[in-house]
Amino acid sequence: MFGKKEKPEKREGFIKRLRARINRGDSWLTYDLANLAPGGKIDEEVLEELESLLVMADVGVDTTERIISDLQKSLARKELDDVEALQRGLHKSLCEILEPVEKPLVIERLEGPYVILMVGVNGAGKTTTIGKLARRFKDQGYSVMLAAGDTFRAAAVEQLQVWGERNDVPVIAQQAGADPAAVIFDAMDAARARDIDILLADTAGRLQSQTGLMDELAKIKRVISRRDKTAPHEIMLVLDASQGQNALVQAEKFHEALSLTGLTVTKLDGSAKGGILLAIADRIGVPVRFIGIGESVDDMQPFSATDFVDALLSSGHQG
Repeated sequence: MFGKKEKPEKREGFIKRLRARINRGDSWLTYDLANLAPGGKIDEEVLEELESLLVMADVGVDTTERIISDLQKSLARKELDDVEALQRGLHKSLCEILEPVEKPLVIERLEGPYVILMVGVNGAGKTTTIGKLARRFKDQGYSVMLAAGDTFRAAAVEQLQVWGERNDVPVIAQQAGADPAAVIFDAMDAARARDIDILLADTAGRLQSQTGLMDELAKIKRVISRRDKTAPHEIMLVLDASQGQNALVQAEKFHEALSLTGLTVTKLDGSAKGGILLAIADRIGVPVRFIGIGESVDDMQPFSATDFVDALLSSGHQG
């Protein structure tokens, strides 16, 4: 069988954990909107305070201005007559920003493997994300192979091999310092020969400011395209939400160099930085495929705009 749907109860458990974890710590995410307007009256002053909270939560100045501008129009139309109306207005604004990037990853049936090129800086959780994706795809009935394209760090290859063993999926690797493009090219041939559905290719993640890395990734993309002109079928950037505005800079640089097709945002748990997802969605508009809130495999799930906004705006006391 070529892939299957996931169980809804797993999803419900994830949403509950998302709410609990994203609301840890003191941030606007847990900040009761009633505290902004103790008398219940919504005015320009309340919106100004909300504006400060949004900027501090890494929503970014431009995106915050867009949200506040929407709310100011509602205020002028006398639609914000109480805290509940403010909450509804804010919910609507945030959903309008996030809904366009809520696009699940659809694996197409192809002649060769469906190639997913994984990119991102070191420490963002790229290799762990590959391991979680491998498990997810296997659970959905796909055959999976991993390519150890981060040949600069021996630890990265070892980590990938551990995930391969854990998920019982083959890993194609070469000696440290090998040409990453060659490793991934060989992996594509191996995947084709073994009739593998999905090839997940790891890459090096030295800082995005180094043009050498971007050139290397562009080369890998070209080499993959030579082997299969439709590939890579997905170029997925893994971002660490706790990096805040730095994550936005990374997203812009990687998108400029590679034309990203998807994002996975990790480490949303215990961070006041959930707002960065809004800034990224608003600025670059690349589909958000998955979000992660912890270490376990079930702690990474497909992104849902409504669930995410509900989690942001629910207080930490709600289940």
